[in-house]
Amino acid sequence: MSIAFETVAGLFGVAVVAGTVDAIAGGGGLLTVPALLLAGLDPVSAIATNKLQGSAGSVSATLAFARRGLIRWREAGPAALGAGLASVAGALCVSLLPRPLLDALVPLLLIGIAGYFATARRMSNEDAAARITPGLFALTLAPAVGFYDGVFGPGAGSFYMIGFVTLLGLGVVRATAHTKLSNAASNLGSLALFTLQGAVIWPIGLAMAVGAFLGAQIGSVLAVRLGARLIRPLLVVIACAMALRLLSNPANPLRHAVAGFFS
Repeated sequence: MSIAFETVAGLFGVAVVAGTVDAIAGGGGLLTVPALLLAGLDPVSAIATNKLQGSAGSVSATLAFARRGLIRWREAGPAALGAGLASVAGALCVSLLPRPLLDALVPLLLIGIAGYFATARRMSNEDAAARITPGLFALTLAPAVGFYDGVFGPGAGSFYMIGFVTLLGLGVVRATAHTKLSNAASNLGSLALFTLQGAVIWPIGLAMAVGAFLGAQIGSVLAVRLGARLIRPLLVVIACAMALRLLSNPANPLRHAVAGFFS
């Protein structure tokens, strides 16, 4: 496809902003996927190209958090491996799973996550007692979210985050760091499959990847400096925004059900 320089420059700027937001609370795809569609990409190419820039942003944030010693690799590594492998399986199973069910269920889960982070008493930068072992987490929730990320994607970072906070008892900043590592793994897993399928638009994807990498460096600095004061409210806003974005689709079955109930 023919790509104007102005289009690439605009998408680079969007990726910088999205990478900053994504490093703090996730949800950068709320900005990048619509921007890619407006630039003229078909839905499959938009999703595939978004995985490239998303991978760059999550890897950048992971490196930034790791430099600050916020990742405990013995517990974060197995979770990321499970998420990455499961994301490949998810991408392979896209056509086999009931998409209408995901369209209806995910907004409800995101609203529930927003409600939890808005009302939870213990939301600090300090770690607490874990409810399950890191090994069990790596075998259960991490691959479940990774599989979902390969199949669908929206809200995966929020799902990782609530698992690290509620099940492993991590403080908000460390949970954000571990989330970025798992996000990177599941993004890279599905990106590998999209690359083999030839769905990535590389000139756009690489320009956005540079923007996302830079933005994630900014976001990680803000997350570390401001901690729960910034991450908690932004998580609530992003989760609600993603739920509304999904419900804005006229074909969403949950939207139809609610409209039918009130009519």
